[in-house]
Amino acid sequence: MKKNNLNFIFFGTPDVGRDTLEILKEAGYLPSLVVTSTDKPQGRKMLVTPPPVKTWAEENKIPFLQPEKLNQEFILELKDKKCDVFIVVAYGKIMPEEIISMPKHGSINIHYSLLPKYRGASPVEQAVLNGDTVTGVTIQKMKFALDSGPIIAQKKIEIMPDEKAPDLRKRLIKDGGKLLVQTLSDFSEGKIKEVAQDETLATHSKKIKKEDGLIDLNDDAIKNYNKFRAYAAWPRTFFFKNDKRIIITDAVLENNKFIIKKVLPEGKKEIKYEDFLKITP
Repeated sequence: MKKNNLNFIFFGTPDVGRDTLEILKEAGYLPSLVVTSTDKPQGRKMLVTPPPVKTWAEENKIPFLQPEKLNQEFILELKDKKCDVFIVVAYGKIMPEEIISMPKHGSINIHYSLLPKYRGASPVEQAVLNGDTVTGVTIQKMKFALDSGPIIAQKKIEIMPDEKAPDLRKRLIKDGGKLLVQTLSDFSEGKIKEVAQDETLATHSKKIKKEDGLIDLNDDAIKNYNKFRAYAAWPRTFFFKNDKRIIITDAVLENNKFIIKKVLPEGKKEIKYEDFLKITP
């Protein structure tokens, strides 16, 4: 059932957006419109595939838009909607100030770190990479500067010692969605005092590249284990042997030693690392 006291438009594209929409739906919040990215070729066969948020919108009979550019034509279309707030979760496009400030209460965003720490594209991976034991989720009031808007709500979350980034992200998405639900009513009624971010504490997380997964087996054991955990989904951690890329698929940290359990040699099947060493000159 839709909670008619809040008329919102949801901006999002990948799985994290879909999962957040599902949490909102379970709490009785349905968007009046979904804005998502265009369908794109994916997979080895490069089949044109709709983004998960579009699929969710279709399944729930919610109108959606897929603008290629956030131009004046699109802005005029949004102005006609006259909604209370825009909720933005991993949309994937830079939103101009004219759009951010358009709704009655502005635009809000879920970011998966304790802002101002780890602004940018890879906060979950960065926290694991740095060996942090605590991270969290932040709901911020958006402004036209990357992840720098005033904080509306935050929740701290413990990072488990052997937790990989994909598993941590699942927990953060769930807790972020719940925090959003808890916050929406008070936010829309003006009951929340926004807290400005301390710019002196701001740090950044970069967009991850494939080559970031390259690992030096002679490097510090904890550093290597954290890299393995951080990049478990993509780009994964790997090294080269005889000019072939060897992906590390399973590893542990024991007695401060980075112990590789299984690898995936380029063009071959996954094998135990000890067996790989036996057959590789």
